[in-house]
Amino acid sequence: MLPYEKNRTRMSGLKDIVRDAPFGQLLRYATNNRVLKYPEELDDFHCPHGYDKPGSKPTGPADTSATLTARNEPDLEKTESHTQDLEKVETAPDLEKLQSRPPSSSSSTDPERPTPPRSDLQRLHTQPYTQERLAEDIALHKTRSAAHAVAPVKTADGLILVDWYTTDDVANPQNWSQAKKAWTSFLVCLYTFVVYASSSIYVSSELLIMERFGVGEFKAALGLALYVLGELLHTAGIDTKLLMSCVQDMVLVRCCLRRCRKVCSLRTDGVSVKLIGDVVPQFGRNIPYISTLAIFVILTVPTSLVDNFGGLIFLRFLLGLFGSPCLANGGASMSDIYSMLYFPYPLAMWVVAAFAAPALGPLLSGFSVYAKNWRWSQWEMLWMSAPVFLLFLFFLPETQPTTILLHRSARLRTRTGNTHIRTQTEVDRKGVTFGAFLLDALIKPIEICLKDPAVLFVNLYTALTYGIYYSFFEVFPLVYPPIYGFNVGETSIVFVCIIVGCFIAVGIHFSYLHWYLIPDILSNGLRQQEHRLVPAIFASFGPPIGLFLFGWTARESIHWIVSVVGITIYAASCFILLQCIFTYVPMSYPQYAASLFAGNDFCRSLFAFGAVLFSRPMYVDMGIGKGISILGGLSIIGIIGMYALWVYGARLRARSRFAV
Repeated sequence: MLPYEKNRTRMSGLKDIVRDAPFGQLLRYATNNRVLKYPEELDDFHCPHGYDKPGSKPTGPADTSATLTARNEPDLEKTESHTQDLEKVETAPDLEKLQSRPPSSSSSTDPERPTPPRSDLQRLHTQPYTQERLAEDIALHKTRSAAHAVAPVKTADGLILVDWYTTDDVANPQNWSQAKKAWTSFLVCLYTFVVYASSSIYVSSELLIMERFGVGEFKAALGLALYVLGELLHTAGIDTKLLMSCVQDMVLVRCCLRRCRKVCSLRTDGVSVKLIGDVVPQFGRNIPYISTLAIFVILTVPTSLVDNFGGLIFLRFLLGLFGSPCLANGGASMSDIYSMLYFPYPLAMWVVAAFAAPALGPLLSGFSVYAKNWRWSQWEMLWMSAPVFLLFLFFLPETQPTTILLHRSARLRTRTGNTHIRTQTEVDRKGVTFGAFLLDALIKPIEICLKDPAVLFVNLYTALTYGIYYSFFEVFPLVYPPIYGFNVGETSIVFVCIIVGCFIAVGIHFSYLHWYLIPDILSNGLRQQEHRLVPAIFASFGPPIGLFLFGWTARESIHWIVSVVGITIYAASCFILLQCIFTYVPMSYPQYAASLFAGNDFCRSLFAFGAVLFSRPMYVDMGIGKGISILGGLSIIGIIGMYALWVYGARLRARSRFAV
């Protein structure tokens, strides 16, 4: 490619990013779509075959991303006919026929069924992801075979279901350039970091708040606890489950939903399951992001200026509430744009942003609040979040495939006048009531948690590890200032050991993925879900070891670095534990993954909220060593439970009516 062609490609990519960003969409709305046009709105656009109005002459698309040359596609009609027939088999809207089809028909190795011309990573996402198909997908993804046209599915009642025009359609987030993917991932991680760091950035100013408002330690801790409570209410499903996208997209098995996230019946190993996709695809990812982040930025101003304690903690609660969509959307955004096999890499980096940010929060304000005043920590939230909001406003493209296809469907209807053009999402949402979604969002997580022992254990164990993490914000001020003479700023530096442990764990996790898991999947296919728990069995020894080392070495006679090493061990092992658990759960319960993650978020945030409030009195009354020993003893139960889940997990799934 010539230099000027590269520059033109970069400019086109930047224009597409701005067009798909919230600002570009607002500008299009204000100008009635006269600026920043999509290919379907250009004068020289020709509808792909299958979308044109009945009676018109079908032609191929003029857009370069969807154009098929005679050299690459010598028999276009034959290929389109073959692809259309294949899609009818794979995505037939008649659910009864699909359920009655034998499980072997879904395999790519079936000799009676032609092999698809392109990896399912790019277009067919409503079939079970078998071992054979995984190997085939990765092989095809690496070879980057020539593009093929994707004919739309036509239903029995005459509807035309919109899909990607070709297997390398640039509108598909899976086909974005690596630079565009990296930029989008960076923005999401940056947003996640800001929100999580804002929870603990308050900690360094607690003593000054106590002095300013004349409150005790318990009330001062409410500023942190209520922020976490706001996250709890948001992720529990009160509005996230209904207005935001599902956390179900965070996991590898959500491949079945990547094309249209429809309600569809599938067969996985002969078991019929029902997969529930995103609730309100019209909103996509960007509307929840930009609307709640705007409120978050606005709320930081009164939080920094408020002059009464009640107003301060109430505003902190609202900040947690409106800052938490990244908990539901962050991992889902990553899964939209990265292929399934390599999705754990960007997901791990997103988890790093969420896991390490609370530890860095006290350091960001530890020195400044005493150099200025307690309000400085809240102003820092504004300085962090406002630039992120501007970046989101101008440069964050929409990543949700459901939303992209929904908008494409509307443009094609306008262009062709064909009112039969729809998306699968529009078809599936017809007749589904708001009350049904609300009932499922609130009841299903509780039902599964109470009736399934594996889910109950996972929720309790992750809640314990998360609560212990947040108890550090109360115990560190009781250890390092009085025992080792640290000031507030130096105490905040101790939290960096959590970040060190996090990056150590990332190195171990990436090595595990690169040297073992991915080659094992390519060689042996997908194993049983319990195979993903093997690293967690070893990692489960880390939390009690780290806690006991911290609790019983925090004394004047022992150097402070020993206790810091204990916290580092705890952080590293917890990171690996969470990675394994958050992969195992949705693989075992794919049809309820969104509900399970909502329930797990609720348990973790609830225990963290309580830990912030009860940990300081516990440590003061019992002593650091005994208080930590209680938490370390509870962590030992996690070792037993994790081993039991690895051994008996398959039997529990066989008895559970929720598991696969």
